[in-house]
Amino acid sequence: MYSRHKRGTAPDKGTSQNMTDKAKHKLLNYFIATVWIANGLFCKVLNLVPRHQQIVANILGDDYSRSITILIGLSEVGMAIWIISGIRTRLNAAIQIIVIATMNVLEFALAPDLLLWGKANSIFAFMFILLIYYNEFYLNKKSVQSA
Repeated sequence: MYSRHKRGTAPDKGTSQNMTDKAKHKLLNYFIATVWIANGLFCKVLNLVPRHQQIVANILGDDYSRSITILIGLSEVGMAIWIISGIRTRLNAAIQIIVIATMNVLEFALAPDLLLWGKANSIFAFMFILLIYYNEFYLNKKSVQSA
């Protein structure tokens, strides 16, 4: 059998592991972006889940709740595009974490009765935050350049 490494030496395990991490990172990027698109486009912009607009109305008032819900949804679609673009990924992950934490604290405090799983929604939000952190800061190893 043909082998690319020198005879008598083991293949480089680090390279194959990094490829696995890269593949996981890419797959998780698409999954995370899909979550943003589903919540932004389908739930908010297209209003397929009216509960989202009700949450906005409960927190900010009825007058502009539809317009604000659409803007939030478009922002979430923008987040998905940013994720897929691969631009400034660390900043993107940090902003995602801050946005998710902020939205969920507000919803937990001001509209828990409208959440899909009530106050337990915060558990799912925390798990999503951990997934984003793991994907960006563990799987997406950036090479450190020395001076």
